[in-house]
Amino acid sequence: MPRLLAVAAALAACAGPTLVLAADAKPADTVRNVCSKCHGPGGSGGSGLFPRLAGQQSAYLERQLKSFRGHDRADDHARSYMWGVARPLNDAQIHGLAVYLSSRPAVKGTPSAAPDLAARGKALFEKGVADRQIPACIDCHGATAGGVEEIPRLAGQHRDYLYRQITQFRGLLRRNEIMHDNTKNVSDEEALALAEYLSSL
Repeated sequence: MPRLLAVAAALAACAGPTLVLAADAKPADTVRNVCSKCHGPGGSGGSGLFPRLAGQQSAYLERQLKSFRGHDRADDHARSYMWGVARPLNDAQIHGLAVYLSSRPAVKGTPSAAPDLAARGKALFEKGVADRQIPACIDCHGATAGGVEEIPRLAGQHRDYLYRQITQFRGLLRRNEIMHDNTKNVSDEEALALAEYLSSL
């Protein structure tokens, strides 16, 4: 019995904070009062621990919020933060938040302090590595890495966040069959190069 109680307590701790949201809360107010605590003002980005949401694809944001709410996305940050935040959101609120955040100006990347690394990342993004079955990211994320519909914008995203997502996809810590296949042969150095390049756009 003590073991079961300990497991239950651990699961509850993983659920993260619960968002208390009025039924008529406006998306801008929710972003300002809740989302900005981790994602920065207007979703423009705080620390590299959490992604920039401003200017992100609306369909991608909507899908992710529904995945958090349904516990379909179960990486460590999802469990620790977003499960609890997304739990009380209904479909209309999720749609409103996604549309609002996607309408915010996207953050321009910061110039790379490692231009050689960024150049390698650019080559990987544009061409991939055919003989190691690493596809070109540009094929799905677009020439400017702006994404389309449910494929996310990568341009201007935090370096640390990008690197962590690539390695989590690769290691199946963040489940996505397509992204696992695309990243399974990417080395740590290549992941750093991609993050360096994309964060500078």
